[in-house]
Amino acid sequence: MSRLPFELLLALRYLRPKRTFVSIITLISVVGVALGVAVLIIVISVMSGFDHDLRGKILGFNAHLTVVRWDSANQTPALMANYPAVAEIIATNKNVIGVAPSVLGQVLVETEPADTNARPSLTAAPYLRGVDANTENSVSVLPKSIIDGETNLATALSGRGLIVGSDFAQKMKLSVGDRISIYSPTDVKKMRESRGRPNEEAVLPDDYTVTGIFDVGYYDFDANFICTSLENAQDLYNLGDSVHGLMVMLRDPYQAAAVSNRLAAALGPNYAISTWMQENSAILGALVVEKNVMFILLLCIVAVASLCMLSAQITFVIRKTREIGMLKALGAKNLQISAVFLVQSAIIGALGVLSGLALGILAVEYRNEFLDFLRRTTGWELFPASIYGFGELPAIIAPHDVELICGISFVIICVVGGVLPAILAWILKPVEALRYE
Repeated sequence: MSRLPFELLLALRYLRPKRTFVSIITLISVVGVALGVAVLIIVISVMSGFDHDLRGKILGFNAHLTVVRWDSANQTPALMANYPAVAEIIATNKNVIGVAPSVLGQVLVETEPADTNARPSLTAAPYLRGVDANTENSVSVLPKSIIDGETNLATALSGRGLIVGSDFAQKMKLSVGDRISIYSPTDVKKMRESRGRPNEEAVLPDDYTVTGIFDVGYYDFDANFICTSLENAQDLYNLGDSVHGLMVMLRDPYQAAAVSNRLAAALGPNYAISTWMQENSAILGALVVEKNVMFILLLCIVAVASLCMLSAQITFVIRKTREIGMLKALGAKNLQISAVFLVQSAIIGALGVLSGLALGILAVEYRNEFLDFLRRTTGWELFPASIYGFGELPAIIAPHDVELICGISFVIICVVGGVLPAILAWILKPVEALRYE
């Protein structure tokens, strides 16, 4: 005699491979569940990795907090002249690990190729960031991200030195040693105001030399930012000794809101503080919503596989009507008969979920190799850096997400694919089953 419970023994016997239509549908159900679970794991892992890497890139180049002087009368930011004193007050907070002045604005640039016939000049309107080489290391990864040219930030920004993003350099066909003309917003305004006047005068741009190229790993920053010294940026914007604001780095970026409230109380109403979550709320919020929506939509794949299994189980109950009637006539309880089909559905679900888990983890592990192979063989680029901002497809297999996916999938399979067949077997009367069979 077998030591297995009656219900499990019978369920395993019914699951033995046979060349029947029901067995084929059961196999298709297992494959469907596996594909649904695998796709869920792949998509959610990629979106989790994208969210994690995006936050890392944003926090690496941008500040956790941005402090600006606020003109309450006009409800607009104002220049900050006494920024060293403000920086001292901010630095007294135990959660602050770095404070640096910042000048940030959009400029008009034009390349100056040595041979204009061989390579024409190009124009663009990137964001120019004024950097204090002495304090920048405490608030961003920029000093460690220079990949070409002068790697020492202070040396690179000395004189009329300029460091540009790697994608910006590629787009503008720039290399270390090339020269760039920069028109500030003030220069453009002067030219517009003097146009058509008798005393119209040409405003000459400032010439800069590309001394370095940086790559922070995020396309939006690498393609749209150039950096120069704080003094040069102040001259371009006619700021004197003032700056646009202060960049603040924290020990824990997720405490930004709490630290912001404490600093606002210390600095008073003349200063406004924004957190990195507020400045990037649109894209971060969109990622959360998209992840939740994709999770719900992809669960439909598992639900479809469960419906396929439901049809197989109902067909199986009908085919086994005579056997069910005999078992009940011999003394088997309704609960035992129903448990057979519930156990059978659970086994199919477990096989599908475990197969999907293995397939999903394998696909996530070799995702970039697959994308490289597809790009080499077909020329298709499914994950272009110019759109998504990353050179490789990020992914993080979070245990919580995997447990949630596998748990919900298993429950859906057991409920949808097993409950109704179990009810049909429960209500079947042995006399009627034997009479019609």
